[in-house]
Amino acid sequence: MNDLTHSNRQDMSDAEHLQHFRKLVEKARVGMLTTLDRDMEMRSRPLHTIEVEENGTLWFVIGVASPKAEEVGDHDGKVCLTYANKGDSEYVSVSGHARLVRDQSLKQTFWNKMIDVWFPKGDQDPNVALLKVTPTQAEYWDGPSNTVTRFYAFAKAMATGKKDAFGENAKLGF
Repeated sequence: MNDLTHSNRQDMSDAEHLQHFRKLVEKARVGMLTTLDRDMEMRSRPLHTIEVEENGTLWFVIGVASPKAEEVGDHDGKVCLTYANKGDSEYVSVSGHARLVRDQSLKQTFWNKMIDVWFPKGDQDPNVALLKVTPTQAEYWDGPSNTVTRFYAFAKAMATGKKDAFGENAKLGF
């Protein structure tokens, strides 16, 4: 991560913000991948995150013949991913560059039985590749997770004009 561009938590270091970002993504696991199709229309679909590296790089398994694989090849691989844990008021948005990776040893490293549901031929299937998303920027919101706390935060903001009680918000540059 290159820098923290904004945070309402000055007591957290860049490394702590990155760690918190990773925790939120790992907890949500399923993100909505948004790409641009050939007609410049945005398309979103859910993808299961199989790995979040320490530097924030995200990994997925996809079919090589899928429209998302084709769309990742267009527009310099620019993508957006969004994650949500609505019940806990946790949200993440990631912008970055995606590319297909066909490294067999990496596929074997990341492979698990859950992936077999989508790709029953296993990690040897030539139609299977990894999708690597290298973030360029990300933002997360981590708000109060229960109704009483949210009500208190709202009342405090109304009384004081300060919105920091609504939880953490940070913008990360990579």
